[in-house]
Amino acid sequence: MFENLSERLEKSFKLLKGQGRISEINIAETLKEVRRALLDADVNFKIAKQFTDTVKQKAIGQEVLNSVNPSQMMVKIVHDELVELMGGDRTDLNIKINPSIILIAGLQGSGKTTFSGKLARWVKTKRGKNPLLVACDVYRPAAIEQLKIIGGQIEVPVYTEDGNMNPVVIARNAVKEAKKTGYDLVIIDTAGRLAIDEEMMKEISSVKDAVSPHEILFVVDSMTGQDAVNTAKEFNERLDFDGVVLTKLDGDTRGGAALSIKSVVNKPIKFVSSGEKMEAIDIFYPERMADRILGMGDIVSLVEKAQEQYDTEEARKLQKRISKDQFDFNDFITQIQQIKKMGNVKDLMAMIPGVGKAVKDLDIDDNAFKGIEAIIRSMTPEERTNPVVLNGSRRKRIATGSGTSVQEVNKLLKQFDETKKMMKMMTKGGNAAQLMGRK
Repeated sequence: MFENLSERLEKSFKLLKGQGRISEINIAETLKEVRRALLDADVNFKIAKQFTDTVKQKAIGQEVLNSVNPSQMMVKIVHDELVELMGGDRTDLNIKINPSIILIAGLQGSGKTTFSGKLARWVKTKRGKNPLLVACDVYRPAAIEQLKIIGGQIEVPVYTEDGNMNPVVIARNAVKEAKKTGYDLVIIDTAGRLAIDEEMMKEISSVKDAVSPHEILFVVDSMTGQDAVNTAKEFNERLDFDGVVLTKLDGDTRGGAALSIKSVVNKPIKFVSSGEKMEAIDIFYPERMADRILGMGDIVSLVEKAQEQYDTEEARKLQKRISKDQFDFNDFITQIQQIKKMGNVKDLMAMIPGVGKAVKDLDIDDNAFKGIEAIIRSMTPEERTNPVVLNGSRRKRIATGSGTSVQEVNKLLKQFDETKKMMKMMTKGGNAAQLMGRK
C-alpha cells in the first residue's frame, strides 16, 4: 500500500534541494507534484487541494535550520499534515460497558465476516474479553457457516438461529443470551449488499434500534478507493457510525480511502486489516501510517509485533543457551516460527526504516522459510542439537530428504553459524533479552 505515493512524494521533495529558504516561488513545483501524487493515489480533489494549501501556509517563510535542508523541512511539514488528515491521534473502542455491543456494517465483499472474527480474537487476546459472535447475515450463502468456521478457529462461540431469517430478532435474542450466560462483548456480523439500497439501510437501522450498540464499525474495502469514501458517507448519514475499518490493505490499493475518509465523514479509522489470517489486524495509528507513506518505516509496530510473540521467560532461557554456546537448530527453527507468526515477511521488512523501498520489487511471501524448515526437519535429533557432526554424507542425505540441494544445505549451515556468532555478541551486553523479551 502507498508504494507509488511514497515514490512520488519523495521525488517532489527533491525539487527543494539546494534552497536556503522555503519561498512561494521554490515551493510551487513541489506542491504541484504533491497534489498530483495525492490525486493519483485516488484522494478526493478538494481534500488534495486543501492539504497542499495548508502545507503551503505552514511552509512559506520558514527558516531552514543549519542541521536540515529545505526538502527535510518539507518532509516534516507534510508528515504532520498527513497525521492530521488521517485523524491525529488513534481512537479506542467504546467497550467499557458489560456487555458491550459492536455492530459491524458495510457492503458485501468488504470483508465484514472475516473482520468480525479478527476483532473477536483481538478483544479476547488483547483486552481479556469474553466475546460472542452473532451471525446476522441471513442472506449470503454460507455466511453463517463461514462465521462458525472462523469462531472455531479462534475458539469464540457463534450465536445462530436455524431457520430464522429476521436479523433484528436474532440480534436482540443474542444480546439476551450474552447477558444470561456471562459474555461481556457481543459482535454482530450483519448482511451486506452489492450496492447501497434502501432495503439494506432500513434493515441495519432496525438492528441498530433493537440492540442500541455501543460501537458501530463501518468496514470498507480499501481497494475501492474513492468509491469507499462515497459509500462511507452514505452509511454514516443513516447509521452515524463510530469508526471505520479499512480491509485488504495488502491488495493493489492506492491508499486514497485511508487519506480521505476521515475528512469526508469526520469519523476516525480505528482498525486496518490485511489478508485472511486472524491475527492480521492492527489498531490504526495516523502517525505510524504517515511514517510509512514517507518511507520512514514503522519500527514501533515492528517491535510491538515482536513483543506479542516473545515471552520474557523464554527470551531469558534463549539468552542463557546462547551465552553457553548451546544455540542449536531446534532454537533456530523456533525463532523462524515466531517470525512467521508476526505476519507477512515482506510487510515486516517494510517496517524497517529505509528497507521498504529496497524490498518492494522482491518476491517475498509467507513461504520464504519453507526450504529452511524442510532442511532442518530432515535432520536427526542429534544433528539438530550438534551440527558439527554434519559431514558430507549427512548433508547429502538431508538435501535429498528435504528436496533441496547440498549447496542449499551448506548455505543454511553458514547462515546458522553467522546467526549464532551475532547472537552471542548481542548477549554479552544483555541485548538479546532486551530486544526479544522486554514488555
